[in-house]
Amino acid sequence: MSILYTLVRYIYQKEFFYLAYCFTQIFSLGFIIIYSHFFDIADFYKEICIIFASFFAFAFAFGFFKGQILPSIDSKKELFLISSLTIFAIVIVIYHYMLFSYLPYTIIYLLLLLSVIFNSKENIKKSLLHIFSWSLVCLFLFILQVKSIYIKSGYIDLILVAFMLEAVLFTITLENRNKELKNINEDYENMLLQQTKLAKTGSMIGNIAHQYRQPLNNISYILINLRNKYEKDKLTKEFFYTKYNQIEEQLHFMSKTIDDFKEFYSPNKEKENFLLIDSINRAVNILQSLIKQYNVELNINFNTSEGTKVYGVANEFSQVILVLLKNAIEASKDEIRPIIDINISSKNGLIEIEIIDNGKGISKTTFSKLFKPYFSTKKEGFGIGLYMVKLIIEKSFNAEIKAYSLEKGMKFTIFLEKSF
Repeated sequence: MSILYTLVRYIYQKEFFYLAYCFTQIFSLGFIIIYSHFFDIADFYKEICIIFASFFAFAFAFGFFKGQILPSIDSKKELFLISSLTIFAIVIVIYHYMLFSYLPYTIIYLLLLLSVIFNSKENIKKSLLHIFSWSLVCLFLFILQVKSIYIKSGYIDLILVAFMLEAVLFTITLENRNKELKNINEDYENMLLQQTKLAKTGSMIGNIAHQYRQPLNNISYILINLRNKYEKDKLTKEFFYTKYNQIEEQLHFMSKTIDDFKEFYSPNKEKENFLLIDSINRAVNILQSLIKQYNVELNINFNTSEGTKVYGVANEFSQVILVLLKNAIEASKDEIRPIIDINISSKNGLIEIEIIDNGKGISKTTFSKLFKPYFSTKKEGFGIGLYMVKLIIEKSFNAEIKAYSLEKGMKFTIFLEKSF
C-alpha cells in the first residue's frame, strides 16, 4: 500500500524523491520476502535487493533534502556532532558481522539519519520522525549485542516492525512537508498580491494626478471669480457662501479620492460583511480619469438591492473589479463608442456580477490561457492580473469566476454567495 501511495504521489506531483522512495520500498520488500524465506529464492538476489535499495535510498535522501547530504562545519559544536556521528558510522561498519547479519539496512537508514541532522538548520526537524524508529532499532541491537537472545524469545521479527513503523512515519513526514509547502505557497500568493498592487502604483499615481487636475482647476476659477467680485465691490454674502460650498464639494471629492486609494492599497486581510456597491464604486473612482480620458460609457445596473452585502476582504474585491474594469477599458478604448456594462443581479442566494465590454475580443488560443500566470496580451503587461483575480475569487471568497468570448468583446461573470 505504501509503495502504491508513493507511486501515485509521484505521478501527480512529478517529484523525483517519491519515485526514488517507491523503488527503495520495492527492493526493501524484495529483501524481506527473501529474508523471511517465503519463497525458495537464492540469497544472491537478497544481495541484489540490498544494493538497489541502498542506491535508491541515497537518491531519495539526496532529493528529499535538496542535495545537502554532506555537512558544512561552522562551529565547534557542529564539529563535535559530526565527529561523533562519523565514529558511530565506523563502529557500525566494524560491527558488520554481528549487526548486518540481522539488519542489513542499518547503513541505509544511517545515511538518511545523517542527512536529516545535517539539514536540521533548514527547518526540517520534523523529518526526524522518519528516521527515529531506525535509530531506536540500531541502538537496541547494540545494547542487546546478542541476536540469539531476541530470536529465542519468540518475538516478532524486529525488521518487520521497523518497516511498518517507518512507512507510517514517512507518511507523517510527507504530510508535514506538504503543510510547510502550503504555508510557503500562501505567503508567496500574498506577496504576489501586494506586488500586483505595487506594479500598478505608477499608473494609479497618474490617475490621482489626473483626477486632481479638474477639481484644482475648478477651485482656481472659483477663487478668481471671488477676487473679481471683491475687487469690484460686488461680493455679496450669498454669493460668497455659494462659492464657499462649491470649494468644499471639490475638496471633499479630492479627500474621498485619497481615502479610496488608501483603502485600496491597505494590506488588511480581515474578512467582514461589506456593501457590494461600495467596493465597486471604489474601483470605479480610482479609474475615473481613464474612463473620462477614453470617453467610456460606463453603465452600472443593479438588478438587486443596492444594500446587498458579501462576506470577505473588501479591498481584495475592489482589486478584482479594478483589474477587470481596467482590462475592459483597455480592450474597448479604440472603439468609436466604447461601452462597459457592470450588471449585478441575485438569484437563489447567489450574486452574479457581469463586466461586459464591446472591445475587439481575443482569439481562441489566447482565451484558453486567460487565467494562467505570467501570460499577457499586452506588451507592457506582467501577466498576473487575471491570475490574481481568479486566485482571490476562488480562495478568499470561495467563489467562482468565468470568462466568455462574445461576438463583440468579452464578458467576465463572478458568482458570489450573498451575505445575509
